[in-house]
Amino acid sequence: MRPYVISHMMMSVDGRIDCAMTELIEDSQVYYDALKSLNCPSQIVGRTTAQMHYALPEVFEAEDKTPVNRTLWHIASDADGFAMVVDSHGKLQYPSNKIEGLPILVITSRSCPMEYLDYLVKQGISWIVEGDSEVDLGLALEIAREQFGILRIALLGGGHLNGSMVAAGLVDEVSVMMSAAIDGRAGMASVYDGINRKASPFLLDLKDVKKVGRGTIWARYQVQH
Repeated sequence: MRPYVISHMMMSVDGRIDCAMTELIEDSQVYYDALKSLNCPSQIVGRTTAQMHYALPEVFEAEDKTPVNRTLWHIASDADGFAMVVDSHGKLQYPSNKIEGLPILVITSRSCPMEYLDYLVKQGISWIVEGDSEVDLGLALEIAREQFGILRIALLGGGHLNGSMVAAGLVDEVSVMMSAAIDGRAGMASVYDGINRKASPFLLDLKDVKKVGRGTIWARYQVQH
């Protein structure tokens, strides 16, 4: 059994999610107030998002690249919620063991060097190892619930992690805030990106929609499984 996952994102009318852009459109507090109301004590982001906003600029380079090669987890501290980061190959370093007050929980794969896990332990950071060369998101979330007690997670991007989670059937609810502006720049990430499939689109059932802030439309959907 895995945690309940709500994908929560702010975007322009054309679906771009660059934070520097959306902050020019709408007060970021509108986004965070909505996030708080979702009652998700834990949050999860991808490596690129974490690298841009939370990690140190220098990536981790293992001297001994011997991989973990097995499923493991380490609980550095008990907490009601965690800042979860998907980092399949163990590259990110952190200035502390918390992100915005939440203890960090790194999710990596069995190809990650054992030396990186030693680094995390020294930093007082929890971790989960699951998946061969890339994180197996479904199995990792099951460990998150069973071993860390995580019941509800807000999925906060980026677009490729969002897409991977949707494609794997791991998103239960979508909370999307469409701010009143157009971006239009080529090559910018969208809310859900990188889904490689030929199947039909993933269907949603509208739960609620309202206007917030200076003209942002906040819509909530249940994902059809």
